[in-house]
Amino acid sequence: MFESYRLGKDEDLAKVAEKYNTTVKILQDINNLYFLDSLREGMEIIVPKESKDYFNYYVVEKGDNLYGIARKYNINPELLASMNGLNMEDYIYPNQQILIPKNGYSYYITADGDTLDEVIKVFGSNKDKFLKENGTIYLMAGQLLVNKK
Repeated sequence: MFESYRLGKDEDLAKVAEKYNTTVKILQDINNLYFLDSLREGMEIIVPKESKDYFNYYVVEKGDNLYGIARKYNINPELLASMNGLNMEDYIYPNQQILIPKNGYSYYITADGDTLDEVIKVFGSNKDKFLKENGTIYLMAGQLLVNKK
């Protein structure tokens, strides 16, 4: 669910985030980028593959919070926060777009030290099917992996 992207001339994370329908914070988190002035033309970063098959999108409305949105869609609030690069106590803003997991899929966010075999075992899946659904797997902490139930 991720792919490699090479930064173009005068391209910043905001432009890349817009191109891939994600946020600057998510790009920073998956690339461990803390100093944006370290970005250079030709630098390779990881970007989420846009896949409408696995997610719906929700536009945050005034008064929304992660718990309320999770309850509305009957999903785990911790999963909702993690898959959007947020902490449970983070403030969400009106008009902010967040990912909502679709029914029929299981989701897993990788941790340091995870191995491919361990993750596949968590899903109870076979390796070929799992690799086909997820594309390139980096097993970096915080990578979101999907398995069709």
